[in-house]
Amino acid sequence: MAEHRQGHPVTDYPTALGASSRDRITLLGKDLAQDVMGEVGFGELAFWLATQRRPTPGQTRVFEAVLAALADHGFTPTAIVTRLTYLSAPDSVQGALAAGLLGGGSRFLGVTEDCGRFLHDVLAGRQLPTDDDGWDAIAFEVLTARRAAGEFVPGLGHHVHKDGDPRTPRLFAIAAEEGLVGPHLSLFAAIGRVHPGVLGRTLPLNGAGVCGAALADLGLPLELLRGFALLARTAGLIGQLAEELRDPVGNEIFLSVDLNNRSVPPRPYEQGGPHG
Repeated sequence: MAEHRQGHPVTDYPTALGASSRDRITLLGKDLAQDVMGEVGFGELAFWLATQRRPTPGQTRVFEAVLAALADHGFTPTAIVTRLTYLSAPDSVQGALAAGLLGGGSRFLGVTEDCGRFLHDVLAGRQLPTDDDGWDAIAFEVLTARRAAGEFVPGLGHHVHKDGDPRTPRLFAIAAEEGLVGPHLSLFAAIGRVHPGVLGRTLPLNGAGVCGAALADLGLPLELLRGFALLARTAGLIGQLAEELRDPVGNEIFLSVDLNNRSVPPRPYEQGGPHG
């Protein structure tokens, strides 16, 4: 039976995360001030908060390598919209950051989640191979099916790094050094080996995809993989804002569109048209 306080029912809301008393703050069952601050790195803490298990040093290294890989990638749409939002509302740093994070989707940043989920779905219920030939057989089956259905393979291809994404071999190497190459990374590597023979062309395994595979191998919740990409990009967007303060380009980006727009006759929307 629920207790009552001043006429209102008292309900328990259990949490293993942060809690406060008059003179103490706890986080994950630890004293925040004494056991966490100055003792636990931010990457380690982010992993710990998401899983409620403290990562090993090797897991922390792979996780932080993912965060570094996804932090910034130049003048992407997320960076541009952050700078333009700050130009429009310099009193709202939170709005500028939020604008950039809201742009994390199927083309930018969301590939991390898409690839992790895709690999996980392929692996579900399968007997895991013990050698590269076995992984290649699964990759060949999946690639053939995706090609027949006219569907893309998440994590395959990059609009800039057409000859190879430098982040991909590095993350594979770090995971291997830490003994953390699991089934998701193994299947992703097999896709890299097999796809030219199925698709008839060679595409790079992109950094966002390998990050998704690595995060899935770390046992992080698939539903949160995009969240980790956004966590990483938050640091990058803060860097974009800091650079905008020092060397602003937002106004030039705005004027390049505003001064070069061209009026054209109205084109009524047609269902199924170029954007339908």
